[in-house]
Amino acid sequence: MNSNIVIIPTYNEKENIEKIIRKIFSLDSVFNVLIIDDHSPDGTADIVKNLQKEFPERLFMIERKGKLGLGTAYIEGFKWALQERYEYVFEMDADFSHNPDDLPRLHQACAEEGADVAIGSRYVSGVNVVNWPITRVLLSFFASKYVQFISGLKIQDATAGFVCYRREVLETIRLDDIRFKGYAFQVEMKYMAYKSGFILKEIPIIFINRTEGTSKMSGRIIGEALFGVIQLKWDSFFRTYPQKKTRI
Repeated sequence: MNSNIVIIPTYNEKENIEKIIRKIFSLDSVFNVLIIDDHSPDGTADIVKNLQKEFPERLFMIERKGKLGLGTAYIEGFKWALQERYEYVFEMDADFSHNPDDLPRLHQACAEEGADVAIGSRYVSGVNVVNWPITRVLLSFFASKYVQFISGLKIQDATAGFVCYRREVLETIRLDDIRFKGYAFQVEMKYMAYKSGFILKEIPIIFINRTEGTSKMSGRIIGEALFGVIQLKWDSFFRTYPQKKTRI
């Protein structure tokens, strides 16, 4: 069975994509990379194709026909990772807001410390965000508090996008039932894992706002997250969740 795969969705990340891939491959621990590119018009996919010649056994890519959303990109990546028999599946951004040096820490939390889902958390040890305007810091921080209050999730950073999943988590939760595409996708994945009895653990990280490329944040994405949490909680009263199998 393969061990570690890092899934990175991309749309117009030509400034960052080669640097992030090379940084991941420079780590002492071995992490393969799967790029999910949403038909970036800036040539991101072409850069990845050239790098695949250099790293044919470690770098993979799925090219999609358009900008279909973060959530659907990750779901497609999760299904690919399960098919390829990876044991630990990671989410991270292409823009260095998530530091690749933290990947081994997330892996350790799942492989050695008993977590099923390890979350790179901006808020578990204070507010560790660099280069965001104060309005965005406050919006993100209080959005996480809001999610915590409504959903009952016992974590400080429910919208975090730097995550390691044990294979069993992705096999157990119903990936085809995940409905949201933006920030609410991140909440929904954690909520599904939580309701299915898996152990979620937050690992403190420092989140650094991108210095190159363009942010994909929008008011629609924020709105989906705020109202999506209410929908998740309401639906939980009427549905059952597949449960984590007891380890012997």
